[in-house]
Amino acid sequence: MLRFDQPPENICIIRLSALGDVTHAVPVLRAIQKQWPQSRITWITSKLEHKLLSLLDGVRFIVVDKSSGWLGYWRLKRQLAGERFDLLLQMQTSARANLTGACVKAEVKLGWDKGRARDFHRFFMTHAITETRFEHQVQGHLSFARAIGLEAEQPVWDFPLTAEAQDFAERMIPDGNRVLLISPCSSHPARNWRAQRYAAVADYAAREHGMTVVLSGGPSTLEASVGEAIESAMQTSAINLIGKDTLPQLAALLKRADLVITPDSGPSHLANALATPVIALHASTWSHRTGPYGSLDLCVDKFAAAAQKYLGKKPEQLRWGTRIENEGVMDLITVDEVIDRLEVALERLQD
Repeated sequence: MLRFDQPPENICIIRLSALGDVTHAVPVLRAIQKQWPQSRITWITSKLEHKLLSLLDGVRFIVVDKSSGWLGYWRLKRQLAGERFDLLLQMQTSARANLTGACVKAEVKLGWDKGRARDFHRFFMTHAITETRFEHQVQGHLSFARAIGLEAEQPVWDFPLTAEAQDFAERMIPDGNRVLLISPCSSHPARNWRAQRYAAVADYAAREHGMTVVLSGGPSTLEASVGEAIESAMQTSAINLIGKDTLPQLAALLKRADLVITPDSGPSHLANALATPVIALHASTWSHRTGPYGSLDLCVDKFAAAAQKYLGKKPEQLRWGTRIENEGVMDLITVDEVIDRLEVALERLQD
C-alpha cells in the first residue's frame, strides 16, 4: 500500500474508454472525493466517454481525440506543460493509454499488476496494484483506491442525471406499466444475440407481464438494423428509441426502466451504476469479470460452455480477460434461459 503523509493535492486519472470501463472507474473517483475532499482531480478521457462523464461534479476533464494520433499526444503534453501531479492513477493498459500517461508528469504512477497489464504497461508505471486472479473489474478498479490508503470495499456511484434527460425519458416512456429496456448491441458484434431471440423475450414480457418494451442503442447502421429486425419479429409492439437519444438521455432511460436486457456492453454497466437490475447475456466474455456488478446472479452466462466448445479449456485455465468471439458463440444462450432470469427479476421487484 502506498502511504501519503497528507492527501495528495493534485491527482490525475487516466481511463480513456470504453463506456463500461469508465463507469467502473467512477467509484474510485467517489472514494477520493469523500475521503480526500481537498484533492484536485483531473480525469483524462476520450470524446465519447466525456459526454457521459461530464455529468460528474468536482472534476477537471481533459478530452483527447483518439483519431489525432501523435499530434494528440503532442497537444496533451503542451497542455500539461509546467504541471506536475502528486499521483497518477493509470486505470487503462492499452498502448494508447500508456502513451497518454507518458505525457503526464507525476511523482507516483500507479498501474495494473503484471497479470492484468499489457502493451508494456509496467514500463510506464512506478507502482502497481496488488496482483489478484479472478477479480471483477469493479473490484479491480477499487484496488487503486485501496492501494493509496482509501477505504473502498464496496462501490459507490452516485451517478447524476440531468433534468432535461429525465424529462426526455418521461416523455418517451408512458407511465403505468413496468418497463423492459432492451439494448441489443455491444461495440463488439460477436457479443450480440440474435434479433429473433430478443423479440421472443420481448413478446413474452409484454404478453405475460404487460411490460412496455423499449429498444435503445446508438446511431450506427448496425444498431438501427438490429432494432428494425427485433420490431419485425415481434408480435407485440415496442418503443424504438435506437439512435434517438444522447448519452445523458440514455442514462435517464436506464434509470426509468424496471429491467434491462443487454449483452456485455456499456449500457449494462451504466444501468448497474444507476441501480437498475440487468439481465446481461454472456458467452463471449465471462460475467465473473465483466458482468453488471449488482446483478451478477441475473446474468445468463455460457462462457464456460463456450470455453469448452471453442478452446477445449475451463474458464479458470484461460488468461483473465479472454474473449471468445467465434461466430455463433452467443447462440449458446437460449430464449428460455433469459425468460427464467426475467421471471426471477420480476419476482424481486414485487417483494
